[in-house]
Amino acid sequence: MTRRTVDGIVLWAVSLACLLPLLWLVWRGYQGELGANPIETVIRNLGVWGLRLLIVGLTITPLARILKRPRLIRVRRPIGLIAFSYIVLHLSTYIGVDQYFDWASIWKDILKRPFITIGVAAFLLLIPMAATSFNAAIRWLGSQRWRGLHRLIYLIVPMGVVHYYLLVKADHRPPLIYGGIVAVLLGWRAVAALKRR
Repeated sequence: MTRRTVDGIVLWAVSLACLLPLLWLVWRGYQGELGANPIETVIRNLGVWGLRLLIVGLTITPLARILKRPRLIRVRRPIGLIAFSYIVLHLSTYIGVDQYFDWASIWKDILKRPFITIGVAAFLLLIPMAATSFNAAIRWLGSQRWRGLHRLIYLIVPMGVVHYYLLVKADHRPPLIYGGIVAVLLGWRAVAALKRR
């Protein structure tokens, strides 16, 4: 089996693994197991899985360097794009299903509820990253500008954690755990950057 074939199988396996939570959520909905407020359950699950996958994407580079497996970097892009898809579904469900496209109410929520303000801002920052996640964009922008644009992820993921923390009313442990993981990952990058200089 060629290396290209192995890479293709790995990418398909990773993509399928990333989509399993969505399939499980659909199955739970089909079985009527989404609780008393199914819309809130769907919105929350989609958002949490989007955040988790963004964090997994941040983990790939340190893991590849620590394990000395540079080819692991290849799975970062599909993970990031699937994370973006979860977040699009998260926002779309809020807009279309929860708010019934009531733009006046949505705008009021954005202005008055900090967790929604931060979440929407993070999503807007994520759009140019998703839009340039293909090889032609690297050639078009140039590798240096492309890398600069994609460093927005170091701002977006902490914003996602804050969005989650402010959303949660009772148990703040999950967003705090995610925040700790993100702090470690960003700290590792800061130390690596200082060593290179």
